[in-house]
Amino acid sequence: MDAELFARERTEVAPGAVHVPDWLDAARQRDLLAACRRWARPPAGLRTVRTPGGGTMTARQVCLGRHWYPYGYARTAVDGDGAPVKPFPDRLGELGRRAAADALGAPQAHPYDIALINYYDGDARMGMHRDADERTDAPVVSLSLGDTCVFRFGNTETRAKPYTDVELRSGDLFVFGGPSRFAHHGVPRVHPGTAPPGLGLVGRLNITLRVSGL
Repeated sequence: MDAELFARERTEVAPGAVHVPDWLDAARQRDLLAACRRWARPPAGLRTVRTPGGGTMTARQVCLGRHWYPYGYARTAVDGDGAPVKPFPDRLGELGRRAAADALGAPQAHPYDIALINYYDGDARMGMHRDADERTDAPVVSLSLGDTCVFRFGNTETRAKPYTDVELRSGDLFVFGGPSRFAHHGVPRVHPGTAPPGLGLVGRLNITLRVSGL
């Protein structure tokens, strides 16, 4: 992957949905990984998300700012250990604002205040869903660390086609807002063993920054 014939280029996958390869350099990736490891520790640490139907998500999650559970937000880890959620760091808010501006070409009026951090091992997946529990249509910022994944970006009407599969690698940025803010999306596949050797991560971390509107 380091010696490709053609460099990966910024791509508008759909109106308002932009993929920016290699947005995070190696040092910033290592810094974010170290922070994620701190945030994942108890209390209110990494947990398995249980769905209303009694199933479990294969990707595990930790939240900052507000705790997400299907389908709402709380101040405490209501489906975990019940502890108060960890605060949302100012530096993540600044990172979100800069990412949205870089991808979409305009600064965001509202500050980012929630982070959902998902950890995928080699067998984890994420079904097609919409990020629709926020009270705002501010763009969602997604940052990838570790293993490469297939990110499936669909449409606002249905979980089925049409959709586009995008390869997200460590350091990549994906932002979706505007007409694509409520598009269905998911992760059908993770490619184990594809993380940068110097990162020191087995699996994939996805840091999703949102504006709650709460």
